[in-house]
Parts: sequence; structure tokens; C-alpha cells
Amino acid sequence: QVQLVESGGGLVQAGGSLRLSCAASGRTFNSYTMGWLRLAPGAERYFVVSIPITWGAHSTYYADYVKGRFTAASDNAKNTVYLQMSSLKPEDTAVYYCAAARAYYFKGTANPSDYDYWGQGTQVTVSS
Repeated sequence: QVQLVESGGGLVQAGGSLRLSCAASGRTFNSYTMGWLRLAPGAERYFVVSIPITWGAHSTYYADYVKGRFTAASDNAKNTVYLQMSSLKPEDTAVYYCAAARAYYFKGTANPSDYDYWGQGTQVTVSS
């Protein structure tokens, strides 16, 4: 089993920044895929960024609507992934989830069903 704990959400004004963290514990894998997804009121869980990780190296694949504004990173020594969000917009308001897939998706995956483990989510609210 893998446990994921997110932190760093909060209230920010439009144009501001927030940094989310996701600490992983439990079973470890050499190659796997992490992701950030979000759930806005009345919407489905939606892909933000996918982070395939293999033997300590990682790549990032972003949804078009966050490219240039969001940056994901992985710190394998800390078993933590981050999501730096800048130029936030009111439509970015959502619960943000960290997720992990046992499989290694070379090009990442935007499909929520591909992720096996989920954190509890952290609320991000962007005011106009």
C-alpha cells in the first residue's frame, strides 16, 4: 500500500501563487507514475499534470490549460512531489489530489482510472 498526504492548499487572490506538496509513504517502486488532478464543484476529476518516474529520473506532462503557469517536480530523497502554481485564476479553484499509479506510463497518463492510490485532497480557492 501507498499513502499520499497533500499539503499547501489555501486561499489566494487571482494572479497569486501556491505550492502544493505530496508526501508518499509505504511500498516503493523503481518505476511508477505520479499525478496531480483536481475536482471542481459540479465537475469530474480532471487531469493537471502527470509525472512518470523511473530510477529517480522524472518527466512531466501538463494539461494544456496549465502549461506555462504550473510546474511539477519530484524529490525522490524525500518521496515528495510538488506542484508550483502561478498566475492562478478563479477557474483554478478546486480540490487538488495527488495520485500514484503502480504502472510506469512513459508519456504520463491523463486518465484518473490509471491511478491506484489517492491522497485526501487539498482545497485551493482563487478569489477574483
